[in-house]
Amino acid sequence: MKVASLLVLALWLFIFRKQQDFEKQRDEMVKSQIEKRGVKDPATLAALRKTPRHLFVPANSLGDAYDDRPLPIGYGQTISQPYIVAFMTELIKPQPTHRVLEIGTGSGYQAAILSGIVKEVYTIELIDSLASQAKTRLDKLTYKNVTVKTGDGYYGWKDKSPFDAIVVTAAAEHVPPPLIEQLKEGGRMIIPVGSPFMVQQLMLVEKKDGKVRTTSLMPVRFVPFKRSQ
Repeated sequence: MKVASLLVLALWLFIFRKQQDFEKQRDEMVKSQIEKRGVKDPATLAALRKTPRHLFVPANSLGDAYDDRPLPIGYGQTISQPYIVAFMTELIKPQPTHRVLEIGTGSGYQAAILSGIVKEVYTIELIDSLASQAKTRLDKLTYKNVTVKTGDGYYGWKDKSPFDAIVVTAAAEHVPPPLIEQLKEGGRMIIPVGSPFMVQQLMLVEKKDGKVRTTSLMPVRFVPFKRSQ
């Protein structure tokens, strides 16, 4: 066998073994970080097991991709802790017919998780470079039901509303009124609320019978909700 062929075979074997290693890490992540903490929704757990988190982190963080913590992705932003992603996903009660809005695309990981559960995902990212990178990544990984745009998430995505659910992945000082307006009757929004760089509260916002109800769920720390102005 020629040297070039041996090198190709060796590279293929390395990639195959590495992929198996990531699959084991991902399965362990779901078992130890997510299921043990009470996340039970089968669709959410299946999406976490299927989605290659290591492809949504910078190359220098590959070894930490399945750790129980957020990771920096540049521009002062992070990819959220796996448990928080799972918890927020379960809380919106995603269904196969749902149209979901995400505010704060980041690397695209939360959108990819939602993509495996719901019909349509619309995601907005203020930082153009992150939005462009996420779109390229999601397209390459064939997440065909995710639409990414650059914009100020405070105003939502009116021409695609109403949404069955909204997921906000940055801490706002209050719940943006446009997002409440774009939430469908019977819809659910999950959003961290509080001052930047402080402990915030993860809030569940529900719209029912024309009324809005908010429930405080747990203390969290998210990067600030940035505006275009």
